[in-house]
Amino acid sequence: MTPSLYKKVGIASLILMISVFLSRVLGLLREMVIAWIGGVGPEVDAYQIAFIIPEILNHAAGSGFLSITFIPLFSACLTRQDEKTGWDIFSIILNCFGALVLMTCCLSWILAPDLISFLAPGITDDAIRTAAIRMTRIMIPAQFFFFCGGLLTAVQFAKERFFFPALAPLIYNIGIILGGIFLGPWVGMEGFSWGVLAGAFVGNFLLQIKGARSAGMVYRLKSEFRHPALKQYVRATLPLILGMGMSFSTEIFLKFFGSWLPAGSIASLNYSLRVVYMLVGVFGQAVGTASFPYMARLAARGQLDDMNRLLNGTIRYLLLIIPVSVLLMALRHETIFLLFQRGKFDAAAAALTSRILLFMLIGAFAFSIQTVVVRGYYALQNTLTPTLFSTGCAIFSIPLFMIGMRFMGVFGVSLALSASVVLQVGILYVMWSRSSGNRGMNDVWQFFLKMAGLSMPLGFFLEWVRRITISLFGLSGVGGNLVLILVISLMFILFMAAFAHIFKISEITGLVMPLMKRFHSRHKNAD
Repeated sequence: MTPSLYKKVGIASLILMISVFLSRVLGLLREMVIAWIGGVGPEVDAYQIAFIIPEILNHAAGSGFLSITFIPLFSACLTRQDEKTGWDIFSIILNCFGALVLMTCCLSWILAPDLISFLAPGITDDAIRTAAIRMTRIMIPAQFFFFCGGLLTAVQFAKERFFFPALAPLIYNIGIILGGIFLGPWVGMEGFSWGVLAGAFVGNFLLQIKGARSAGMVYRLKSEFRHPALKQYVRATLPLILGMGMSFSTEIFLKFFGSWLPAGSIASLNYSLRVVYMLVGVFGQAVGTASFPYMARLAARGQLDDMNRLLNGTIRYLLLIIPVSVLLMALRHETIFLLFQRGKFDAAAAALTSRILLFMLIGAFAFSIQTVVVRGYYALQNTLTPTLFSTGCAIFSIPLFMIGMRFMGVFGVSLALSASVVLQVGILYVMWSRSSGNRGMNDVWQFFLKMAGLSMPLGFFLEWVRRITISLFGLSGVGGNLVLILVISLMFILFMAAFAHIFKISEITGLVMPLMKRFHSRHKNAD
């Protein structure tokens, strides 16, 4: 792979990393507003349950897979210098699947009460169930905008345009926040549901139309159900729709099993998951999304060794999330306190959520790596293998959730989630390496063991420093928690720097040394 291609991937990753970071910040701000208004009360549970049907619709429409399955088709047309055919394929998929999505949304709106009873069977409170149905029906139309926006975004990615797609999650989260703030005083949690609909319409639909037009979009009223490209698209997308991917199974399982737990459990699980997603999104999602168009091109050229080098190197960097997760484990109380403890989110809710976060952070690195590993398969237009294995792992993890819920309650559900994610990613990476002849797999596993081995003593050390600091200085409140976070983070940086220097870990020194050289250069020039 040429240095210029690495540079393009880096620039695209930077744009999307900034977008994902801001989106996660806004996502946390959204959860903070929800916590302030609803705490961990039953209304918040109803709001989270209301997402189940929209999430299934989004999954069934293939909205989240459009970049994965459509980009290779469109990129192949661009490679052949046949852009007209690419836009024809775009129009056919948009028209045919768009009509199907609209019909499915209408049917789901009518059947919402029965579907909620089936998907959240543990809910016995009529008030929660009624509120969940009402908010579900508000959010269902947003799925059509997500489908259209997903296809419009895929076009822009294929044309190496990332600005407008990067704005979509920001506008979406802003819409939810504003809906909750301005409508919440009158309609409670339902205000956030109206924000979901508005944010999807503006950010994922209107804005992406503008972005696609700037990329040269040509839309035609074509509905050729027998078009070869449409059949190829269906073959690639159908396994993903019928399967149960990691993110999809996570959201469904948390709400399904959470519905059997005491009121507020779903809300607490969701708050913890959003903190994990903040960490995952900044690294894994941004890198995976930005690198995929280039993986698709390398795959089209048959440069599998270059793909493996890119994939392995990316995974090694993402494994640095393991010690960062340990840092967050040590600071779980302070993190939850600063993010959520205000309004109806009291000290008891913070204590519960921080304990859940401890177990959920175990799988944070696997969430990140999954976003990259699956794209290796997708770049080769192989959607069946990762879907089959992810679905199988999700199904076989159901006993883990049942056992965890029985013996550890909400904490067992959180631990089962982490175990399920780690299992899925491990199997997918081994299968990919064997099928692609990945000679760098052993180096990745060795680096994983090194990071895991480092993180265990690091965790005990940081927890010890935390306890000593609290006992000596009695830190409390916002200021005290900020000081504690600063102290523990400084200890973490010193520990990691020493470890990287002693064991010559290039993934860490490669990030730190350029910053140190730049700082030294500026300091020297200032003198």
